[in-house]
Formats: sequence, C-alpha cells, structure tokens
Amino acid sequence: QVQLVESGGGSVQAGGSLKLSCSAPGRTFTGTNPMGWFRQAPGKEREFVAAIGWFTSTTYYTDAVQGRFRISRDNAKNTVYLQMNMLKLEDTAVYYCAKDLSRSVPPPRNPAAYGYWGQGTQVTVFS
Repeated sequence: QVQLVESGGGSVQAGGSLKLSCSAPGRTFTGTNPMGWFRQAPGKEREFVAAIGWFTSTTYYTDAVQGRFRISRDNAKNTVYLQMNMLKLEDTAVYYCAKDLSRSVPPPRNPAAYGYWGQGTQVTVFS
C-alpha cells in the first residue's frame, strides 16, 4: 500500500513561511484522485486545509488559510506542496497529506474520505 511522506515542517516565527512537501517515495500515485492537506492541533480534531484536483489543478482552501497558503503539485515528481505564508500562531499543528478516495467534485473536506495518510510533519509557529 502506498504511504505518503510529508516533509518540510519546522519552527518559524509568526509572519514567516514554510513549504511542505508530500510524496510517495519509490511509488507512483495511482489513479488521478485529488490530494489534500490536513492539520491536527493538540486536543483538536483533524481539519481540512487545502486540496488540489489532479487533472485541472483546481484548488480548494479552508477559510482560515485562504490567501496565505497555496497548494500545488508536480506530476513528474509525484509530489504535492503546501506553501504557507504569513503564518500565525494558530497554524501550529501536525500537517498531513492524503489522497481523496471519493473522487468527488469538489473534493470532500471530511478526513474520513481520504486515505494513504502519512505520519505528518510538525509545524510550530512562535511569537
């Protein structure tokens, strides 16, 4: 089973930027499903952050990150990215990428519709 690997997390001062990557080392993403980024802060449920279609590259964002984050993909590298700018303290969380199994349009925001979760990458924003 393909497992995704997230990287690029770290600690950054509020207002700074980070770029996360998500790939499946040694494997090719099967199918043409959309990909999503989620995050989970301590004591909170996992929440949708962004998603990107596979053919059209249409992007979707939760309101909290709209205008600050940008999801993109590189098909040749089998990699999905999340560029995070103007980071806020409330962006602190473990960030996960996953594959949409539903193929719905637009992609669902419920984590239960996604699979192939990685172990996540920690993003910590400090003041």
